[in-house]
Amino acid sequence: MLRRLYDWVLHWAETPYGTWALFLLAFAESSFFPIPPDVLLIALALSIPAKSFRYALICTAGSVMGGAAGYLIGYEFMGLVGDRIIAAYGLTETYRQVGEMYNRWNAIAVAIAGFTPIPYKLFTIAGGAFRINFPVFIIASLLSRAARFYLVGLLIYHYGEAIKSFIDRYFNLLALLFAALLVGGFILIAQLM
Repeated sequence: MLRRLYDWVLHWAETPYGTWALFLLAFAESSFFPIPPDVLLIALALSIPAKSFRYALICTAGSVMGGAAGYLIGYEFMGLVGDRIIAAYGLTETYRQVGEMYNRWNAIAVAIAGFTPIPYKLFTIAGGAFRINFPVFIIASLLSRAARFYLVGLLIYHYGEAIKSFIDRYFNLLALLFAALLVGGFILIAQLM
């Protein structure tokens, strides 16, 4: 089933509605949809590399708005909808751990989830459920999602098709490495203060 969804997402790159599909996919993935928007972002950027940054902007906007919708689900509709979404992905135990992360790290937890392959939807819904500061949530989401999507756009813009297989093969590892550097930077800053 996931493969069919993946193929369905990719087919939008070959239609005149690819840009709208990218926005809607980024929005939906941030709160409930299983396929990350990177798949369509890469396909669209490869089709017209000169528009890579425009596609990254559209993807970022959709994702942050979808993150706000996920936050709203957690804030107002956790019992009605949020618990079901989290259970559908088998993330109930992880959800409890996210609550502990928010108590310790707050914006850093959102930023890590926004950039890495960690299910961002879990953090958006949990952000509302655990009532983290909404402006902090939005800023952390904006910075991390933009970093993720603009990095993909930049790589496609400069390296085109050659970088696609590299990104596909090593995306999770690259994202985790960046997250480790991000956390290390925050820890270093905290130690210096």
